[in-house]
Amino acid sequence: MIRVNLKVVVLLLCAAVAAVTLSLWTRCGEAVLAGRGRDWEAGGKKLPNAQDAYGGSSDVQGYEEIDCHINGEYSVGCRKEGGEIYVPFSFLHKYFEVYGKLATYDGYERFEWSHSYSKVYYPKGKYDPRGVFMYFENYNVEVRERVKCVSATEGVPVSTQWESQGYYYPTQIAQFGLSHYSKNLTEPEPRRTVLEDAERDALVHWVVPAGATLTRMSDPHSGSHVLQFSSPDSATGGVSLKLDHVLDFVLGLSVRLGSNSSFTVVLQSREKRDQVFQLHYICSDLLISAQDQHVYHGVGHCGPAQPWRRLTRDLVVDLHKGMVYQNKPKRKLSRSKLKVIGITFRGSGQLDNLTLSTSEHLSQFYDAAVWLVRHQDASTGGWPNPVRRRVAPGMADLEPGWYSAMGQGHALSVLARAYHHSGGDASYLHSALAGLRPFDVASSAGGVLASFLGHVPWYEEYPTQPASFVLNGFIYALLGLYDLSTVAPPSAAQQAAQLFRQGMASLKQLLLLYDTGSGTTYDLRHLTLGTAPNLARWDYHATHVNQLLLLATIDHDPLLTATAERWIAYMSGKRAAHN
Repeated sequence: MIRVNLKVVVLLLCAAVAAVTLSLWTRCGEAVLAGRGRDWEAGGKKLPNAQDAYGGSSDVQGYEEIDCHINGEYSVGCRKEGGEIYVPFSFLHKYFEVYGKLATYDGYERFEWSHSYSKVYYPKGKYDPRGVFMYFENYNVEVRERVKCVSATEGVPVSTQWESQGYYYPTQIAQFGLSHYSKNLTEPEPRRTVLEDAERDALVHWVVPAGATLTRMSDPHSGSHVLQFSSPDSATGGVSLKLDHVLDFVLGLSVRLGSNSSFTVVLQSREKRDQVFQLHYICSDLLISAQDQHVYHGVGHCGPAQPWRRLTRDLVVDLHKGMVYQNKPKRKLSRSKLKVIGITFRGSGQLDNLTLSTSEHLSQFYDAAVWLVRHQDASTGGWPNPVRRRVAPGMADLEPGWYSAMGQGHALSVLARAYHHSGGDASYLHSALAGLRPFDVASSAGGVLASFLGHVPWYEEYPTQPASFVLNGFIYALLGLYDLSTVAPPSAAQQAAQLFRQGMASLKQLLLLYDTGSGTTYDLRHLTLGTAPNLARWDYHATHVNQLLLLATIDHDPLLTATAERWIAYMSGKRAAHN
């Protein structure tokens, strides 16, 4: 009898718990629906309560499939639920160029909708030409798909943007330099491991096979010690270091290689020990080649008459470009899953200051600055683009050798910083001042100066005929002129300052011509060619905004700030008022 009573009590308790749970569940459901009703009201569509939102009942009604006919051109499968029609976001995404994704945080799954995929960077203070360039610390130029490789001869990226064989693109090279300069200011000090500085007497950590030699000697030019190696063809494997080094993949070394000499860096997967990659740096003008697990980069001509060179190589980038060269799957080769297991020198030569580090941003910045000094056209002061460029139907092609105001401006920004950082190296200043010449030469005569309606001067990113008036390239040119006018000595800064003032006046006159009421145009071809506007992608639109915000820290004209804020609103779906 007692056992029966206990069973009855347990059953009654379970029934009570179930009743309470059901009651709470119902109330929570009503609260959620009511919350949805408030969300609709807050979003601009007033629904008095959850019942109205779901067709007059607190219980969610079933839905039915219906066809949506869009502007008489499209038919899309939709759903009708109560008084609402639900259109697939996959259609909305393409039709309105809006973006969305499912995201889970705080334990809840949400759908996040956005009108723009780009980011606005608000300046932290007045722009400083000696400091970070815009937001370029976020740029990784060398990993872009349109970069074939980073040349081991020049130390700068090789572009494939308009020619698949690869060429040196001054604008991209300058961006490479500016990004590394900016990273040097924003990232922690690099971790650096010295593998060999030639100051130690003992060389027992080196593997020297029979027939090869490795000696420590004094170098009369540097006043320090260096290692001299010789590994004839009969010597097996060359002179090598065996390593087990992780995380640091930026190789630095000073080297002089004899004819037909080379060195090889061996990388190994930390997950698959039998997966080994070899990066070969050879005496050749070859940009890059690869076969299976072997990647080849040419370091240029070698020989006893060649001077010392300082090479800086990001080994993971070099390996990745070799895999892309072979059209292998473009999977990211993670630094955390690789390690350096050896370096081997073959032939004959000398080496010093062999290091592995997390980064060498300043070395890569100076590689770009030195390239700009060496490859400037001495007669015109320009940095020529060696490929043909077709901008738009109706505009004459730009033949190889054309100059770009954006490229000139970026170069000025690099050289001004190199002049400042080097403590006043005159070669950088002289090159920058010469780079001003194309700004005073009409684009029709080989320079970068165009004129809007015959009286508003404009610096052309693409000096087309007729003019194109690209906005972002013009503003980058202005920043380069400002950088040089600020950093150069007063006696040398006057021309850059005058060109900057002239450009700012032009920008204020033409700026609103780029405003569509819901976005911006990339250029003004709709005025010069009489075609439809060339609408700026959201990343270019965001660049326009970021550039104006930066200029507003230099020039406090309300036009710049007000325009930037309106253009920011466009990125959230706002539109200009209409009649």
